[in-house]
Amino acid sequence: MQTNKIALYFLIVLCHCQLSCARKNADSISQTDRAISTLNAVYSYYPVSGSDLLREMYPFDETYTATYLDNSEQASHPNPYSYLWPFSGSLSAVSALYEASKDAQYLEILQTKVLPGLEEYWDTTRIPAGYASYICTAPTSDRFYDDNIWIGIDFTDLYLLTGEKNYLQKARSIWQFVESGSDDALGGGIYWCEQKKRGKNACSNAPAAVYALKLFEATNDSSFFYKGKKLYEWTEQHLKDTVDNLYYDNLKLNGKVDMKKYSYNSGQMIQAGALLYKITQHENYLLEAQQTALSCYHHFFRNFKPLEGGAIFRLVKKENVWFTAILFRGFCELYRVDNHKEYLDAFQKNMDYAWMHAREENGLFNSDWSGDSKDASKWLLTQTAMVEMYARLSIENE
Repeated sequence: MQTNKIALYFLIVLCHCQLSCARKNADSISQTDRAISTLNAVYSYYPVSGSDLLREMYPFDETYTATYLDNSEQASHPNPYSYLWPFSGSLSAVSALYEASKDAQYLEILQTKVLPGLEEYWDTTRIPAGYASYICTAPTSDRFYDDNIWIGIDFTDLYLLTGEKNYLQKARSIWQFVESGSDDALGGGIYWCEQKKRGKNACSNAPAAVYALKLFEATNDSSFFYKGKKLYEWTEQHLKDTVDNLYYDNLKLNGKVDMKKYSYNSGQMIQAGALLYKITQHENYLLEAQQTALSCYHHFFRNFKPLEGGAIFRLVKKENVWFTAILFRGFCELYRVDNHKEYLDAFQKNMDYAWMHAREENGLFNSDWSGDSKDASKWLLTQTAMVEMYARLSIENE
């Protein structure tokens, strides 16, 4: 019996030593290396043989039904490839990783893998041209203004990063499609879906403000500044909860507000407000961004005690991980103008913890960063969002 107790004691000591070494090794891995490792996992598990396209889920399930399309008929078709929105996450991820690493191989990945795949969704049969929600060799699919906005932001960022004019040309082309989704109903604003104009969403107006303001930075064309400012004001007027400074999801044509709150909508208003302050130096934009950021920190994070003990910290609540990545964009933009690092520090703790507790042996992440639950299948957009966030942490910590 005594021998068993001694053996158990040494087993416990060994486990603690292994855990301690694992944590030490995790601490020694840079944020850029974490982004690289996760991108490598993406290209290990999601590629389609003989194609530049990616699967949407791992393990692959051709019966998978996308729930975000607002089109049950389209979603019911077999899904051998990712829809546009998850695939576009690879553009954001590789672009951010190139900015973080300055390694030309990521520009090569962009040119040889991401952009050729993205072109499979570029629909020129409808005017103006824009990205469709599924590849253009399949039956005609809906086109979403917000999908195009996210891609347009990435192309604008790529132009600002590299000076390559073809990126700016693409960003301008996408803007033409995005702008075609606006009219005077509800006092302005941009619809969500070209084929289903039922209302105007925060996810198509807040990022469109960011997009326009970035285009202003890229072109010095003042019309983009005024368009971005107008979209910001429309979103604030129609979708802001003045009690907590967070943003509702959408305003329907009948005037009813969908009061759901998602972190990415408020995150984009933080980013737009920070950009407006950067351009104008008007303090009201900075104050609004700071108020929304504080409310996001209270609303979308929770107090959490680590599984292995230690101090309680604020952990992001389980949600769509890509939403969290877009919120992080807002925190990063705000940090660049007010130099207050508390939200970046909070994300640092979150991303460190996720690396240890949400990441599996194959390098793919679960959506629950606490480690309490695991996803039976791993969504492509979750993985690319993790790449982007680790890369952005590296950029901001330079």
